[in-house]
Formats: sequence, structure tokens, C-alpha cells
Amino acid sequence: MGNLLHVTDENFDKEIINSDVPAMVDFWAEWCGPCRMVGPVVEELANEYAGKIKFAKMDVDKNKQTPARFGIRNIPTLIFFKGGQVTTTIIGAQPKSSIEQELKKLL
Repeated sequence: MGNLLHVTDENFDKEIINSDVPAMVDFWAEWCGPCRMVGPVVEELANEYAGKIKFAKMDVDKNKQTPARFGIRNIPTLIFFKGGQVTTTIIGAQPKSSIEQELKKLL
């Protein structure tokens, strides 16, 4: 998990909004089955895109403000950021190819 950052309500803006590289945040929870399916895919992509895109995970049970701020109702939700702005949101478990398609748009 070396290329995966764990963000919180406290460091979200610093790590993601103010990031000088595009970012993708995986909003998840321990109890969420589909989140466990997406997790390994996110880890794989974090390694493949290391240095080009910042990858982060946020536990929605431990952090309430940021998910509320982005209107997250279902998890897993992947939000893609470029220049501090949301470019895309993917809700639910998606295949690696769909996620990668959105990542390529950030580069």
C-alpha cells in the first residue's frame, strides 16, 4: 500500500484539493462488500500510475465531513480530481478498465 494514501477530513484539502498532480479518492468502508472488490484494483492502479496520479482512500465511517461535502450516498465511490476540481465520479464497483479510462483522462 506504499502508493496509497489514507486521507481524513483533516488532511483532505492539503493532500487532494491542493495536490499538484491529479488525484483519485476511493470512498469506502470496512463492512462494504463491493468496496473490498474495488480495493485491490485501486491498489494495482496506484502502483501502475505511481508518480503521475495520487491515489487515496477515505473511510466514510471515520470521516463524515468530506463524504457529505461531495454528496456521497453510496459506496464505493471513486472521485477523480484535477486542479482541485472534481472531473468524474464513479459509483459502485467497476471493472479496472472503466476506472483506468477515467484515469487516462486526467493525464
